[in-house]
Amino acid sequence: MTSTDQRPLGSPFNADSTSEDVLAGLDLSGRTAVVTGGYSGLGLETTRALAAAGARVVVPARRTGTARAALSDVAGCEVVPMDLADLGSVREAAAHIRTSHTALDLLMAVAGVMATPERRVGPGWEGQLAANHFGHFALVCELYPLLAAAGGARVVVNSSAGHTLTGIRWHDPHFRTGYDKWLAYGQAKTANSLFAVHLDALGRDDGVRAFALHPGKIITGLQREMTLREQIDRGWVDEHGNVVGAGFKTPSQGAATGLWAATSPLLDGLGGLYLEDCDVADVSAPDTPMDDGGVRAHAVDPGAAARLWELSAAATAAAPLIR
Repeated sequence: MTSTDQRPLGSPFNADSTSEDVLAGLDLSGRTAVVTGGYSGLGLETTRALAAAGARVVVPARRTGTARAALSDVAGCEVVPMDLADLGSVREAAAHIRTSHTALDLLMAVAGVMATPERRVGPGWEGQLAANHFGHFALVCELYPLLAAAGGARVVVNSSAGHTLTGIRWHDPHFRTGYDKWLAYGQAKTANSLFAVHLDALGRDDGVRAFALHPGKIITGLQREMTLREQIDRGWVDEHGNVVGAGFKTPSQGAATGLWAATSPLLDGLGGLYLEDCDVADVSAPDTPMDDGGVRAHAVDPGAAARLWELSAAATAAAPLIR
């Protein structure tokens, strides 16, 4: 796919649609989904919606006790220990999933961190790129045989309007020359989108299609690294933490685009696209305000996607099963 394919399809859903709207009348019995971050925020909403529609849901979780408590009333849900910032942990979780399941219909990469203080993980990787991108890259690569075995799997990756902040910093992806938490977040979100672009290019012959998306503005645990004052100064919340900013969605509305990406027949035969508000997004001009929507060309560029894939495969020693 190229940026010229980034055109709305005329979806019956929109920014106000909820997870219940998108999955109304759908029976997902017999399907298996993996949802990272599936025990809080948008991930929890996603897990609940998929399970309510009949899917079996596997939730990899860094905080397994918290996850099991949050999901105690969700039938057909399994919690597997996993830390996205630890590739050894990712591989152990994937090995467990491979021994427990023969096929995987959906992989929803919902987990993420935002605007964190500078952190180094693994061999000195920048923490947001590691957790948001490298961890998901390795997980998908490890689970690829199960995705291919499903004969029509979809991988859905949560990006963000934050991708507008920067493309991939090829000269310094790990911010060794000076850290900026928002540029680091923006790079990671661009990486999420580019990952979907190239995964789709590689996987389509196996029936594996991939999509990236902006879920919208939602106050969830994603903001946990930000102070209340930062959120007030950005016009998101008031002094008591209540949402006051314009255009914010509920968690159910925020989960809707990912669930639409996972299930909509309008997307049959398509992939490598960036979605928002339950439809395909337009390409936005470089000077378009972030909140005006759309996807920057740098986040859906096939050449950049292939280059990032090679960088990620070399860094993580992953992807040998995807050809």
